[in-house]
Amino acid sequence: MLSVVSLLALESCKKSKVTPTPTPPVVTPPTTATGTRTQLTLDSIFLYAKQVYLWNDKLPTYEAFNPRQYINQSTDAKNYAQALFEITKYSIPFEWNNGDTRSKFSYIFDKANKNPVAVIAPTSSVDLEGNGNDVGLDVGFYGNVQNYTVYVRAVYPGSPAAQAGFVRGDKLTKINGVSYGLNYTDAKGSAILNALENSVSLEGVKGADGTTFTANLTKTVYSSSPIYKSRVINADGKKIGYISYARFAKLTNPGTRTTPPSDTRFDPIFQNFATEGVTALIIDLRYNGGGYVSTAEYLTNLIAPSTVSGVMFSEHFNPLMQAGNAKILANQPLLDANNKTQDQNGDGKIDTYADVNYSVAANTVSFSKRGPLTGVKDVVFIVAAGTASASELLINNLKPHVNVTLVGKKTYGKPVGFFPITIENKYDVYYSLFESKNSLNQGGYYDGMSPDYDLSEVPANTAMFDFGDPNDAYLAKAISVLASSAKSSNHNGTMSSVRMFNTVSSSNVISPELTRKFNGMIENRFKLKK
Repeated sequence: MLSVVSLLALESCKKSKVTPTPTPPVVTPPTTATGTRTQLTLDSIFLYAKQVYLWNDKLPTYEAFNPRQYINQSTDAKNYAQALFEITKYSIPFEWNNGDTRSKFSYIFDKANKNPVAVIAPTSSVDLEGNGNDVGLDVGFYGNVQNYTVYVRAVYPGSPAAQAGFVRGDKLTKINGVSYGLNYTDAKGSAILNALENSVSLEGVKGADGTTFTANLTKTVYSSSPIYKSRVINADGKKIGYISYARFAKLTNPGTRTTPPSDTRFDPIFQNFATEGVTALIIDLRYNGGGYVSTAEYLTNLIAPSTVSGVMFSEHFNPLMQAGNAKILANQPLLDANNKTQDQNGDGKIDTYADVNYSVAANTVSFSKRGPLTGVKDVVFIVAAGTASASELLINNLKPHVNVTLVGKKTYGKPVGFFPITIENKYDVYYSLFESKNSLNQGGYYDGMSPDYDLSEVPANTAMFDFGDPNDAYLAKAISVLASSAKSSNHNGTMSSVRMFNTVSSSNVISPELTRKFNGMIENRFKLKK
C-alpha cells in the first residue's frame, strides 16, 4: 500500500532511476482523512474489500460497516482479523455460515511471525517452500472423545523427527511427560500442536512392530521436500504409479517466456512411471492444503494424456476487477520474484496490481503436455478434510478428461484463490479474490468434493500404515478400484452407473479442522494490461 505522499516520492525516484522500496500506504476513508495508524488500517481492510473481494457486491457502505468500531481487541493483529472476519460474514453462504467462529477462506497474516527463512507460512511452522522450524511431526487424533490415539500421520522429510526414525503410524502416548489418550478436548489438541512446534520429549509405540520408545527432539530450521513417497505398484497385471504429496510448493524451475517449466522433484518420478509402463495413478492428497496455482497446472500437465488440449481452467475475479476498475490496487506494487519493484513495460512507471489484466480471457490456462507419461486414463485421488484449494483445483482440472475417482473423506471445499494485499508493510491480507472453473465451466464446490468411496482412514481394530503401504485403508481401496473392471472407459467426467460404492458413514478422526497447515491457492503469475 502507498500513501499519496509515498506516490509523490515514487515520481521523484523514477526521474533519478532509483528503485524505491515499497512503503506502507494510507488509504483515506471516505469520511475523514485523519485517524490513528490502527484506525486507518481498519479503513484499508474494508476499502480494499469493497473493490477486490470476490463477493464485494454483498458489502455495505463504509458508513454502515464502520470498520473503526473493531478496536476492542488486545492487539492490532486481532483487531484487523476481527474486521476481516466481519467482512467475510457478508459472503454467506460461501465462506461463512451462521455460528462459524472464523471465515473459511480469508485470513490476515503478520509477516513478523514467519520462519527465519520462510517464503510464506501463514498457519504452520513448515512453509510452502518446505522451510521448517519445528521438530517435523504432523499428528492427528483418531478414535473417539473418550478414548483416542495420537498418531504420527506424517513426518516431514529432512526434519529432526525424520532423522530420528519416526514414520507415519507411530503412536504418541506421552508428550513432555503428559499422558494423552483419554477425554479429548480441542485444548488438549492445541497443547499437543504447540508442544511439537518446539523441542519436545516423547514416549510412544512404534507402528511397525509395537515396541515402545522414548525420544527427545530438538527444534531446528530445516529444508523439507513436499513429496512424502512415490512408488510403482503392480496389481493384477496393472502398473499403478503412487505419489503422496504434502503441498504445492513453487516449481524448482518456473520457466520463462522462452523456456518451459520443470521440477527436479516431480520430473524424475514421472520419468520412472513412464519407464515402468504405468497406466494409472494414485495421487495421495489427504493432508495437502494447497499452494501455488502454477504448480497445480504443472502437475495437471504431467498427468493428463497427450491427447488432451484446449482450456484447462479459468480464474474469475469480481466484475469490478475484470473491468480494470479496482483503482485501489495502484497502492500495491507488483513485485518480481526477488520482491523488487519492476517496470515490465519500460514506460518509466512502477508496475502495480492495478496494471494487471483480471479478465477471464487473460486468466484462462490451456493444457500443455509435460513429461513422458502420456497414456494415463484412470486416476484415483486419496482425499480428506484437509484436501483443499490447489489440491481440489488439480482434481477439477482433470475430471473432464480422465476417469477420476475419489477415495477417503469429503474435501475442504475451496474453489477460490488469492494473492496477498500488504498493509502497513507488515500484514498480508488474503481475501478470496477469484473462483476457478475447469474446461466445462465447473466449479463452486464450496461444500467440498464428496468421495466415491467414503472410508474411515483407520478402521476399527486396525492401525495406521505408512504412505505407500498397500495395507493403508485408503491405498488398499484405491488399488482395488484401479485393478477392477468396475469403471467404464468414458472420458466425459461422469462415472459409470455400474460402479459399486462403499458407504461407511462416519470418520474416526477427531477435530479434522484442528490443524496449522497452510490452506490456500496462491496466484503469482500476472498478465499486464496492454
